[in-house]
Amino acid sequence: MRGLEQIPWLYDLGLALLERGGLGRWRAWLAGGARGRVLDLGTGTGRNLPLLPRDAAAIAVDPHRANLARARRRAPRVPLVLARAEALPFRDGAFDTVVSGLVLCSVEDVPRALAEVRRVLAPSGTLRALEHVRGGGALGALQDRTQPAWTTISGGCHPNRETERALHDAGFEIDPASIRSRGVMRRLEARPPEGSASAPASEPSRPVR
Repeated sequence: MRGLEQIPWLYDLGLALLERGGLGRWRAWLAGGARGRVLDLGTGTGRNLPLLPRDAAAIAVDPHRANLARARRRAPRVPLVLARAEALPFRDGAFDTVVSGLVLCSVEDVPRALAEVRRVLAPSGTLRALEHVRGGGALGALQDRTQPAWTTISGGCHPNRETERALHDAGFEIDPASIRSRGVMRRLEARPPEGSASAPASEPSRPVR
């Protein structure tokens, strides 16, 4: 069974409706604040790409060919790479900014994906994230109960992941001033620990077409 995330036109329609309800402003923050060499992680149908600064040197990755085909229409000049977040085909320290918009809820292995993000970020780099997370109290319990069905229907999305805890566990330092919350939605910036070891920054690998 294909989930919503593997049906690009339906996925796009759902996101368009959410963006009219306020998600669009948060997406503009997410992409608009990217700097330098930018990786759009799990680009999906490429909704972040037109919002990136014009001087950004961007590359986008996604594990689904159909999504990348739709992303190509939005950003013809951005290199698109078929890859999973858990196995990024780029050199250490290759990016100044990693953008993650509604991605960490869907990756199969969150710790491995975050380890890869940390690896490809330059030591002074930034992860900009927009995610939905597990709520507290009755809401969190409801998310837990509905998670198996929703994960199947959506094609892998987990509504109850504790993303901020996962970032801390992966060694990221979240900027408290960057955090904004709206219901179960969060937006934030996080960085590798100051002084963390990383290979010298270099140009990203050649895109896989």
